[in-house]
Amino acid sequence: MDDYYIHPTSIVNKSASIGHETKIWHFSHVRENVKIGKNVTIGQNVYIDKDVVIGNNCKIQNNVSIYKGVRIDSNVFIGPSVTFTNDLYPNVEEWSEDKIILTHIKSGVSIGANSTILCGISLNENALIGAGSVVTKDIPKNVIAFGNPAIIKKIKDI
Repeated sequence: MDDYYIHPTSIVNKSASIGHETKIWHFSHVRENVKIGKNVTIGQNVYIDKDVVIGNNCKIQNNVSIYKGVRIDSNVFIGPSVTFTNDLYPNVEEWSEDKIILTHIKSGVSIGANSTILCGISLNENALIGAGSVVTKDIPKNVIAFGNPAIIKKIKDI
């Protein structure tokens, strides 16, 4: 008996590992070798590319795209329509998985709606990314950053 929920309209590859009490909602797609921790909520129409790792107690809102090369630690909030990239110089004629650049979202991070996270960076512990931001470089822990490009606006009160 499974101890997680997958909505019947979602596609979850058999090689994916889904943690206890995780919920995957309507029209989401979870690819090969994905690892999703326990007590994670995956919203409607979320795409999770192969080999992505997601920790425990995360909430991923509707219409999020998480591509290969992204690692998300525990206790992370990802707002609606956030997009992660994995190639700094995308080109349809020259695609190769060797071009994938790793991105690390560390524990306690919150990412506001409609943000874009460029590959090859780290969002460090407890950072908050404001809605609509374009994040192009590492963000230190315990700060609030937003804008295009995202810049540090405040140190968080923790």
